[in-house]
Amino acid sequence: VQLQASGGGMVQAGGSLRLSCVASGRTRSSGAMAWFRQAPGKEREFVAAITWSGDRTAFADSVKGRFIVSRDDPQDTVYLQMNSLKPEDTAVYYCGGQTSRHYFGSNYAGDYDYWGRGTLVTVSS
Repeated sequence: VQLQASGGGMVQAGGSLRLSCVASGRTRSSGAMAWFRQAPGKEREFVAAITWSGDRTAFADSVKGRFIVSRDDPQDTVYLQMNSLKPEDTAVYYCGGQTSRHYFGSNYAGDYDYWGRGTLVTVSS
């Protein structure tokens, strides 16, 4: 499976962006996807997750109420709608995939089976 994230850019505080992650080569509808982010000088941190079936979602406390995660199973695509963006949301955003749901919502990057290249989000004040 190959993941390709896109949709990053520069936005002013209070603005919105929508990130997309396409999972090429996916053969099963099980498993889950997650978004992580990594700011300069910081560790990669969990942002949000969703199962491919769409029955479960999870969010980091820092983005609850502002970010929405969704998926289009037939299109093998996961989205992250980011609203009310803050300068502290500035980071490279990565999508990660899990082949099972056993560690759904994990904030440990090692629990994910594959990763895509990130997309940069810059929020100016």
